Amino acid sequence: MSVIAILHLCIVIAFTLRIMLRDDLTPPARLAWFIVINIVPYLGSGLYFLFGEIDLGHRAEKRHAEIFESIRSQAIDLMGDPDASETLINPLYVPASQYAASINGFHPVAGNCAELMADGLMTRDRLVADIDAAKDHVHVLYYIWLADGTGTAVAEALMRAAERGVTCRAIADGLGSRSMIKSALWKQMAAAGVQTAVALPFNNVISTILTSRLDLRNHRKITVIDGAVTYCGSRNSADPEFGIKARFAPWVDVMLRFTGPVVSQNQLLFASDWMQATGEELEVIPLQPVVQKEGDVIAQVVGDGPTERSGATPQLFAIIIACARRELTLSTPYFVPDETVLEALRAAAHRGIDVTLIFPRRNDSWIVAAASRSYYRRLLEAGCKIHEFEGGLLHAKTLTMDGVISLIGSSNLDLRSFDLNYENNILLQDEATTAALRTRQDNYIAQSAPVFLSEVIKWPFYRRIWNNLIATIGPVL
Repeated sequence: MSVIAILHLCIVIAFTLRIMLRDDLTPPARLAWFIVINIVPYLGSGLYFLFGEIDLGHRAEKRHAEIFESIRSQAIDLMGDPDASETLINPLYVPASQYAASINGFHPVAGNCAELMADGLMTRDRLVADIDAAKDHVHVLYYIWLADGTGTAVAEALMRAAERGVTCRAIADGLGSRSMIKSALWKQMAAAGVQTAVALPFNNVISTILTSRLDLRNHRKITVIDGAVTYCGSRNSADPEFGIKARFAPWVDVMLRFTGPVVSQNQLLFASDWMQATGEELEVIPLQPVVQKEGDVIAQVVGDGPTERSGATPQLFAIIIACARRELTLSTPYFVPDETVLEALRAAAHRGIDVTLIFPRRNDSWIVAAASRSYYRRLLEAGCKIHEFEGGLLHAKTLTMDGVISLIGSSNLDLRSFDLNYENNILLQDEATTAALRTRQDNYIAQSAPVFLSEVIKWPFYRRIWNNLIATIGPVL
């Protein structure tokens, strides 16, 4: 036997054993890696070494545990009453609220107000106005922060605030905002007194490769102003024209502006990221409770990431879907669900729930586009309705249910959001807010083309093979 053949065999055996020893992999993911490593062992083993393990390392996990222990010991009253789900939430939806609370300890709080932003321009104008009115502090975290009109306007508002004595803290993801972090604008912010930090930086790529993986990212979009106002939704600090991928523009996003006690929960989630990125302790973050009641919205923050327990996000979606009694409408730009979510959607449709799914017709990821469409036939045969948005790249992540429950934030229905990214969402109960979001979803549908089972069945064989092939190796992509 040649040396190359022996090396080939050793690589296949070593990585196959590693894959088979992992209890955290799903059978489809294990099978996908097994296929790749056996077909292309050298490339496959390299890919597995770089991307196979969902692990930030022991040090990061230990720090995460320390951070949330600190939060629970010093700010437990801001996280909500553990019995609040049963006292505040409609009994039909208590399981969803209770599961959301189990992820990182944020329970539903009453007395919030939520305002749906009309578009990107309104979001930018209101956000800048809120920063300009800040008296104590401004905290922002963005996955993608561009030095375009919106990104520059936010940066300049932070600099104005810092110059008048407001404490400003800004976090940007090391990959998504890499051009911003290297820009003169970022340096100007620091010079003006804005405290800056980079989440999951690329300052030591070799160390990251050896101890973790490069594509674990902080995908959150958080803004907290004076502990009294917070924004939550899908919009990064970037224009809808989205210069880095302009050919898919406009990017259609959704944002809610919240006031009330839920702001303190988003403050704590930001604090956890600031502590992780800087090494500072909770004492530096203002944690004055928001006691005033602003409205009728009952809401709770949901944060997830690779240092939380595995499977939390898909399980949350599955439980929310299982709670539906009449209708469920969902929009997401990236739809590559695991079996937990896929079967929950199909089961809901089978039991008579009006399930409507809205995806972009043109996706900025050809991999996601192909994988998403591999699920269309199964969903349509179960009775789900699918619409493909034609007015740009629909980037809004929205879920509305039964006219009363909504989920909004940064999480997509894909394996990256499920396993790799730090995400932030708000789960809320309120008829008026849900109606506003439902109207927005109807607007998306009006700009969409329906997808019918009859046309999916007629797709040529090579298209079906391609879609299914991409979906099969999806867990390794």
